[in-house]
Amino acid sequence: MAQISNNNGFKQCSSHLEPTRTKEVDKEEALQMEAEALAKLQKDRGVTDNQRAFELSSNTRQKAQVYNKQDYDLMVFPESDTQKRAVDIDVEKLTQAELEKLLLDENFETRKTPVLPVTPVLSPSFSAQVYLRPTIQRGQWPPRLSGPSTYTLPSIYQSTYSSKQTVFQNGFSPRMPAFPSTEPIYLSFPGQSPYFSYPLTPATPFHPQGSLPIYHPVVSPDMAKLFDKIASTSEFLKNGKARTDLEIKHSKATVSNLQVSPKSEDISKFDWLDLDPLSKPKVDNVEVVDHEEEKNITGLLAEDPWDAVLLEERSPASCHLERKVNGKSLSGATVTRSLSLNIRTTQFTKVQGQIYQKDPSGTTSLSTGSSLLQEIEVQNEEVAAFCQSITKLKTNFPYTNHCTNPGYLLSPVTVQRNICGENASVKVSIEIEGFQLPVTFTCDVSSTVEIIIMQALCWVHDDLNQVDIGSYVLKVCGQEEVLQNNHCLGSHEHIQNCRKWDTEIKLQLLTFSAMCQNLARTAEDDKTPVDLNKHLHQIEKPYKEIMTRYPVDELLDSYHHQVDLALQTEVTSLSGEGDPSKSSSRGSLNPENPVQVSMDQLTAAIYDLLRLHANSGRSPADCAQSNRNVKEAWTATEQLQFTIFAAHGISSNWVSNYEKYYLICSLSHNGKDLFKPIQSKKVGTYKNFFYLIKWDELIIFPIQISQLPLESLLHLTLFGILNQSSGSSPDSNKQRKGPEALGKVSLPLFDFKRFLTCGTKLLYLWTSSHTNPIPGTIPKKGYVMERIVLQVDFPSPTFDVIYTTPQVDRSLIQQHNLETLENDTKGKLSDILHRDSSLGLSKEDKAFLWEKRYYCLKHPNCLPKVLASAPNWKWVNLAKTYSLLQQWPPLNPLTALELLDSKFADQEVRSIAVTWIEAISDDELTDLLPQFVQALKYEIYLNSSLVRFLLSRALGNIQIAHNLYWLLKDALHDAQFGARYEHVLGALLSIGGKGLREELLKQTKLVQLLGGVAEKVRQASGSARQVVLQRSMERVQSFFLRNKCRLPLKPSLVAKELNIKSCSFFSSNAVPLKVTMVNADPMGEEINVMFKVGEDLRQDMLALQMIKIMDKIWLKEGLDLRMVIFKCLSTGRDRGMVELVPASDTLRKIQVEYGVTGSFKDKPLAEWLRKYNPSEEEYEKASENFIYSCAGCCVATYVLGICDRHNDNIMLRSTGHMFHIDFGKFLGHAQMFGSFKRDRAPFVLTSDMAYVINGGEKPTIRFQLFVDLCCQAYNLIRKQTNLFLNLLSLMIPSGLPELTSIQDLKYVRDALQPQTTDAEATIFFTRLIESSLGSIATKFNFFIHNLAQLRFSGLPSNDEPILSFSPKTYSFRQDGRIKEVSVFTYHKKYNPDKHYIYVVRILREGQLEPSFVFRTFDEFQELHNKLSIIFPLWKLPGFPNRMVLGRTHIKDVAAKRKIELNSYLQSLMSASTDVAECDLVCTFFHPLLRDEKAEGIARTADAGPFSPTPGQIGGAVKLSVSYRNGTLFIMVMHIKDLVTEDGADPNPYVKTYLLPDTHKTSKRKTKISRKTRNPTFNEMLVYSGYSKETLRQRELQLSVLSAESLRENFFLGGITLPLKDFNLSKETVKWYQLTAATYL
Repeated sequence: MAQISNNNGFKQCSSHLEPTRTKEVDKEEALQMEAEALAKLQKDRGVTDNQRAFELSSNTRQKAQVYNKQDYDLMVFPESDTQKRAVDIDVEKLTQAELEKLLLDENFETRKTPVLPVTPVLSPSFSAQVYLRPTIQRGQWPPRLSGPSTYTLPSIYQSTYSSKQTVFQNGFSPRMPAFPSTEPIYLSFPGQSPYFSYPLTPATPFHPQGSLPIYHPVVSPDMAKLFDKIASTSEFLKNGKARTDLEIKHSKATVSNLQVSPKSEDISKFDWLDLDPLSKPKVDNVEVVDHEEEKNITGLLAEDPWDAVLLEERSPASCHLERKVNGKSLSGATVTRSLSLNIRTTQFTKVQGQIYQKDPSGTTSLSTGSSLLQEIEVQNEEVAAFCQSITKLKTNFPYTNHCTNPGYLLSPVTVQRNICGENASVKVSIEIEGFQLPVTFTCDVSSTVEIIIMQALCWVHDDLNQVDIGSYVLKVCGQEEVLQNNHCLGSHEHIQNCRKWDTEIKLQLLTFSAMCQNLARTAEDDKTPVDLNKHLHQIEKPYKEIMTRYPVDELLDSYHHQVDLALQTEVTSLSGEGDPSKSSSRGSLNPENPVQVSMDQLTAAIYDLLRLHANSGRSPADCAQSNRNVKEAWTATEQLQFTIFAAHGISSNWVSNYEKYYLICSLSHNGKDLFKPIQSKKVGTYKNFFYLIKWDELIIFPIQISQLPLESLLHLTLFGILNQSSGSSPDSNKQRKGPEALGKVSLPLFDFKRFLTCGTKLLYLWTSSHTNPIPGTIPKKGYVMERIVLQVDFPSPTFDVIYTTPQVDRSLIQQHNLETLENDTKGKLSDILHRDSSLGLSKEDKAFLWEKRYYCLKHPNCLPKVLASAPNWKWVNLAKTYSLLQQWPPLNPLTALELLDSKFADQEVRSIAVTWIEAISDDELTDLLPQFVQALKYEIYLNSSLVRFLLSRALGNIQIAHNLYWLLKDALHDAQFGARYEHVLGALLSIGGKGLREELLKQTKLVQLLGGVAEKVRQASGSARQVVLQRSMERVQSFFLRNKCRLPLKPSLVAKELNIKSCSFFSSNAVPLKVTMVNADPMGEEINVMFKVGEDLRQDMLALQMIKIMDKIWLKEGLDLRMVIFKCLSTGRDRGMVELVPASDTLRKIQVEYGVTGSFKDKPLAEWLRKYNPSEEEYEKASENFIYSCAGCCVATYVLGICDRHNDNIMLRSTGHMFHIDFGKFLGHAQMFGSFKRDRAPFVLTSDMAYVINGGEKPTIRFQLFVDLCCQAYNLIRKQTNLFLNLLSLMIPSGLPELTSIQDLKYVRDALQPQTTDAEATIFFTRLIESSLGSIATKFNFFIHNLAQLRFSGLPSNDEPILSFSPKTYSFRQDGRIKEVSVFTYHKKYNPDKHYIYVVRILREGQLEPSFVFRTFDEFQELHNKLSIIFPLWKLPGFPNRMVLGRTHIKDVAAKRKIELNSYLQSLMSASTDVAECDLVCTFFHPLLRDEKAEGIARTADAGPFSPTPGQIGGAVKLSVSYRNGTLFIMVMHIKDLVTEDGADPNPYVKTYLLPDTHKTSKRKTKISRKTRNPTFNEMLVYSGYSKETLRQRELQLSVLSAESLRENFFLGGITLPLKDFNLSKETVKWYQLTAATYL
């Protein structure tokens, strides 16, 4: 058969029929060549029937001869018979070597002229798409593909049939019962294939096909002898028998009494047009079956092991295609064998019966072709079933149900322990229609929203009994979202944010009818049928090419037009050129004419190709005949095997870059290989119509089908070996590169109906076109995925193999009591049960846990560990596993989430997991949606319980539907699962309603427009960027003129237009846009977002999601770390949108105000906060916010391993909240600086941060608070280790570059220290704090970044330098000119540290009394430095030297500096007016809030924070005392307010004893803290080997001493604690006051 190997759709096939192609061989030439060949053939032909029979056989054989080196395509013209024929060879005299050489000769028996039409074989093993317009030029006819030689065995009759059954390649042992026919049916195989053609007893009802001509294949004894010897050669054994289990006992071929049809000379002129749509060599040898015989055999069952005979009733519409032999109408079926396996094919009669009818004029026309096109359009059976399931799901959510169809968004709710007390109150301002001013009142945060509504309605209605309170809602001003009436006010995230930012809570009272409900579903939406493809036309689909009716219909019309032309040409040639009346239509051609028959066969082949593509993904049961047997999979002992045939659609880039290709075939279940992967042979590409890779290789997995779990997956990964000889590549390391993975495709072995895969599968393997670009070229940024069609052939037995679910024993399992186990066993089991996850379990642990699984029922959360420990998931073990599963207590939804991971593929497990997860709230589900979307990849089938769960929640909640849309849209780019996500996205758009659908499409359009603007700005030069931005934004503005649009980041925000003047861009590498939009709600503020292109924001999304979940865990436990949670959304490949946090700056921008070395200074952050929080109360609040938020950032960034931390991706809000941005490096993947890690510290904690935390340079109790917050937060997250590991594990298939395998989770698991106690973890994290604070590498990293960024900014753009301690700039026009100024005096100050402050006396024009301002020496120096920047060419007065020998903060230095500063001021004010009266000088002398308290400062300047008294003991120590496993643990946590005699800071350490202790053996002590009155230790002092009884008789003596180097250590305080007063069964944490107790 000829071969078609295309990958471009259906455009390839009919061009050779177009007479307009001048360079092709036309019909007349072809027919003339045919006639010449036939004449020569008749001359050479012998007289006897045997000779004629031989000619028939050999001509049939040569049509399908297989070449050893290359396969050829489509058309072969007959040539002179110059080659040696088989009958000319003396087989007996051939040596083995000569015979093998002859076997490998490409020209052997390939030049014979065909003498009978060969029926097109339409097996579904088609390897590529067929196109109707080939590009074959004249002189480039693709040589024909030789078919298989026919090797016949003796006829198999009931009387002579051997009782020994044949065992076939796929392991099936067929039964071959007696067949009542007198004629055998012959199967034929490729000439050099490992298979024989042998007579097969027809064991199935054989229905003649009227559309096919049938001939008797005849093989001479000489040919039989030749083939017999060929079959014994080593070449045959190597290429064939080595790969087959076929054993044929009767090796001597004999000739049956076959009669040649008298009509066999009736040769078609188009026999050479041999179209094989399946890209495989094969030939069809079929026999004559009379209609009378048909009646006798219809009752037989199909028992042919290869299901070779196609069963179909004769179609009346096909009668005109029948050929008549001896006056009888003949019909038949093709018997085919596709390489190693047989593929069930579509019946011709059915195809042609659907397609053709005779019109009154006799022409054959397309009657029901449109029905075939509709069938092609219909997706496969699995998608159709999914569509039906979604339709049923949709009916559960009628539009009339207001609870599930409100039409607006509900404000998210977070469960939060009220840390401010039950009676914490907030001020609420409510806008009410008809009231000019808002109604304002104070209420408790614990009050429900319904109560707040009642309070508001009291202002409107006198009698609330007449009011339906339930019909009112509270809408958030500025946003299209409402508070949930049944939740308390303080639980809403919006209210929590208002309290966090200390902003007013503004709400609006509305009725349901007054709310905007444009997103609600309507009655029309409920009536609209579900259509998965209808609404995807506007969605970017980077991979899937859908075969739709429109182009196929066009191509078929074109094809039929060419057929008409060809038939008219044939009629003209037969009737003579001078009689046009005889060629008026193709209908005038006799239906029995060979040309008509050939055309009909060709048409049938094309339609079967279409059907093959449409049916490639269908279930075997869909194509099965009604009388097919079914076999249960658990009884099937055959081994799994299949043939990988070829890959089509190979790009020319690959041909030049790769030398050879191979496939890795792996079989997996639960994410693990069931057997060692098998590698195919390595082959190159060759070109027929297009490039293809052909393996034609049988793959056998030595695993029985009965051992396969239902969810078994076959993975095929294509690898390419680089072409080593290619010298055009600029990559000098190319030769050292190993094979490259080019793409991967997976296939379930059991389909969604649980039938074992059979027949030919066309698998679409997607690969990036930029994987290996043409050498020397740069791939485009927006790469496109290309599709490779991979053909895999599975066995097609006569029965269907179905996987049946085992019967589950419903009887209750006897729960075993854990306490009945021996202590060692119980301890081991308990240890395993209390581990954080199943990741760290060894094989021994798993075997032990599985053995003791019935003892675990009272520990529900250990179910994932138990199931992960199951030794296998074979059918024979499933009944017990399912029985255990059904009796297991329900899991918490977050725990059940683990069961959706790749480790648990079993459908029953996943279905039960979803049932348990259904208890999750909508707001929790919204937070976890990315993981659920990724978990869809672990579902074996499309219509899963998880998909239905997500879509049902999306129907009931707009926020979920909105987030799900963007996640699914982003997931369309996934090469392996893009098609599945497309189906789910299509379902979501179909059922979500018109309002929501239109809104989402508007958002998509907005994102596309912004992406285009961002690309243009990014590509423009620096100076032109602003112009390009302004011009490009006009197009976006025109979009807003037609639409209001919700923000993709947050759908409750509605924008109505752009504020183009406020739009700008940032000067980072990606040049992101700052987009400012006007809020559609007049009571709302402007909307500011950042839009980025060129960066993958999915990793940022994941990091921010994890931080948000951490924050919710902390809030749930009553720990509010005041985290800044901003939104981030990936809207497509390498682009997305980020929320901008207002009133915030990067640390770099803050630090460089103090120069490029500002990162080494301690005060920049504190001074910046003081500038925006001038009052002491505001500054204290900001400092507190900083302490809490910094603690949260330290824990979060450490646990997630967030790296590349520099001062440009850490930000500070003016309210004191610190937060991190830009999470391009995480899970410990550090940014490298050469061979060194740039992130050397565990997390970022620098001295300027510590300065804000302590309130100065020295440690205070505020730092102890910071340490406690860190340790508490860390321990709370540690309790949720399993949750974070599960969430991250589910994201592994997302394609994030730094989260690719379970190994990447090792960092998080190690960081969380899951096996340690809270006390041990507290000590561990305290050491991390010390390590981070002591790291100079962080500051150096900041400094390097400052230098690197100088080319972008340097000083604040477009602004003169400003003073760090003043929030604004002032001028003398506002304040008045200065007449006199002098340094009046100085004061000593202890807040936050001891320093001197200088009082400056100022007398202004028009003022009688002078004013006073207070400035430090550092602030004077800042003034001088920034004046030098503004006036670089002016000669400014010299500034006093900062360097001082000895101590700086002493009275003598202050007195000296007073004189120097006074001289400086006099010189400055007498300088040029440009300098003396500039705004910077005016701002320096402008009174600040702190200056207004001058008298108070003066009074307290000499008073320190404490007045030490000689001999006084003071302070307190915080201890944690606990006892476990015979060990007493004393953790020394903090000491505060230590007192020394001389007032100097001590070097404290702690020493303990257990008294009585005469030999001082119980002495323990901590490390020494340097120069602090408030040390933090968090050190564990351990006493082992003490029983509780012994300890009750002991006392703990604790002493605090100061370590001195030049004198003896001195005592600072102590305490003695009788241990009998402690409850040692639990931990005691308490502060103890230090006393002047004696000490050892």
